[in-house]
Amino acid sequence: MNPTVASVASYCNSLVEYNRRKTRIVNIGDVPLGGHHPIRVQSMTTVDTMDTIGSVEQTIRMVEAGCEYVRITAPSIKEAQNLAEIKKELRQRGYTVPLIADIHFTPNAAELAARIVEKVRVNPGNYADKKRFEEIEYTDAAYEAELARIREKFTPLVKICKEYGTAMRIGTNHGSLSDRIMSRYGDTPLGMVESALEFLRICEDLHYYNIVLSMKASNPQVMVQAYRLLVQKLDEEGFQPYPLHLGVTEAGDGEDGRIKSAVGIGALLEDGLGDTVRVSLTEEPEAEVPVAATLAKRYDNRLPHAAIPGIDVNPIDPFRYTRRHTREVGNLGGHQVPRVIADFSDRNKITAASLFAVGYQYSVPLDKWNITDMACDYVYLGSQSIDFEIPGTLGVVQDYATWLNHATRPRHYPLIRASEYLTTNAVSALHFVQASLADLTPVFIERLKQDTTAVLVIATANKHGMAEQRRLFMELINQQCEVPVVLSRDYPSVTVEEFQLYSGTDLGGLLIDGLGDGLWLTAKGSVPDKTVNETAFNILQATRTRISKTEYISCPSCGRTLFDLQETTAKIRARTHHLKGIKIGIMGCIVNGPGEMADADYGYVGSGPGRITLYRGKEVVKKNVPTPQAVDELIGLIREDGNWMELKENVNE
Repeated sequence: MNPTVASVASYCNSLVEYNRRKTRIVNIGDVPLGGHHPIRVQSMTTVDTMDTIGSVEQTIRMVEAGCEYVRITAPSIKEAQNLAEIKKELRQRGYTVPLIADIHFTPNAAELAARIVEKVRVNPGNYADKKRFEEIEYTDAAYEAELARIREKFTPLVKICKEYGTAMRIGTNHGSLSDRIMSRYGDTPLGMVESALEFLRICEDLHYYNIVLSMKASNPQVMVQAYRLLVQKLDEEGFQPYPLHLGVTEAGDGEDGRIKSAVGIGALLEDGLGDTVRVSLTEEPEAEVPVAATLAKRYDNRLPHAAIPGIDVNPIDPFRYTRRHTREVGNLGGHQVPRVIADFSDRNKITAASLFAVGYQYSVPLDKWNITDMACDYVYLGSQSIDFEIPGTLGVVQDYATWLNHATRPRHYPLIRASEYLTTNAVSALHFVQASLADLTPVFIERLKQDTTAVLVIATANKHGMAEQRRLFMELINQQCEVPVVLSRDYPSVTVEEFQLYSGTDLGGLLIDGLGDGLWLTAKGSVPDKTVNETAFNILQATRTRISKTEYISCPSCGRTLFDLQETTAKIRARTHHLKGIKIGIMGCIVNGPGEMADADYGYVGSGPGRITLYRGKEVVKKNVPTPQAVDELIGLIREDGNWMELKENVNE
């Protein structure tokens, strides 16, 4: 990170005060988007679009769950035509929710749908281009000729949208960038942005502005960088301030999908970016809606919040990941993966069984510890102590006064409060110093710079806590203080889902910018210890800063899906969950694969009724595999590559 990167925020109104980006208002039926309107929630049907009644009834369930826009796939003319029947039936039942036609590959379907529904979504990567994963060298003249061809193909839709008052989302997907864009810009956030701007320039030339933009990716880091760059480019090139649709594609299911979505969507919402949210889970669409609503409603009362000091120099590059450079202290900082600290300070007594929830399982007959992939690295005891032999991979953290009585015990370390730090001479090879932004006086920072055995634990009580902690990092970087930092957040009185979403937002938003060498989460009295611990590891997994398990890039079902995604994802997960570090894409159809799983090691893609195509990265390996044999064939492919391991019991210490 370079202190000369930027002096002020270039992609949002403020890095220290919650200040939502002001956009133009886009009219979508009777539910306007952007401007002063609240952050809207939307989702997408999974029923076959030709099933009119099924689509209507699912739409009603979504609306009753809080969905404000409903998207329906229209892969061909016949589905686009049937949107009229779906809309008619909904209106007869008294539902006026705006409908959005989701279009890929088929301009004629888009042109028909734009006459029927309130909004159409087009993907610049496949609306006028085809993706064959080919590298093509374009001269400037040849590139301009391609742009002219796109203009000719796209202009009719723009004119129809103008005539009918239909809104449009220009939605770039990271995995479906055209070969043309890939050849010039590469597989980058800039390529994603330019893909959308090509279409946006045509719209503005035709004086059509009823537009929403999106930059989706299955990798939250890429997604966040692309949205930030998009906003900067809109401002730089004098475009209208169009509203943004936020989403992480193929987030998966369960807690993985929720945390991955929170990392990407939440990081942008924290900076005031985003006007509508869709959470893509491999679950029923009505289950997506409350998740999106929880993320969005958190900002209804974000103001006022405690003031955060202004910024003279922002040393963090928002468009490129670079991990903050720190010294290495023990197994924290430097090139070490971020560590996880569990909090047991509220326990009356801590036994070997207490550690079961945080990944350590003691076998009495064998007198051995079994250590899981999600075993925490440290446990904080406060003023408590333990009277048994701890596992060899675990460190114990105690309050300084308590630690003084246990200082000779192996792997025991003190926690020193900010108020004590300047007057305490710690005599440990590693000690933790707990502080907040207000504690970082010049004298305090200078002591940290000289203290080569300190690890800083940063806390915040600010309602706008992510921004305050980010501001703290800016101070450390600008003062060239390389102390490792553990991110600490407390979430009292929350549900399990709120805990996952809030912590994913707050900590994930820092980690994807390379900030943080450890996580210390607490939710005492609200969330079980096991869930707290697993959430920390899942946040690290979602930000790709520490891989502890298999990653599944799994799309949500829609009317294009060629098999039961939820059932299939569960089957594949059951067979492969122990393959640490492997990424498996599970895509319902060719629209979402192979493009959207371009980040995966292996892919399982619906290619026709009862048929699956298997991929190794972007390469097709087997076509038309019968569905009953497809999971076995996938595992066979992983075996061929030497990436398979048999499922074993947890490894003993």
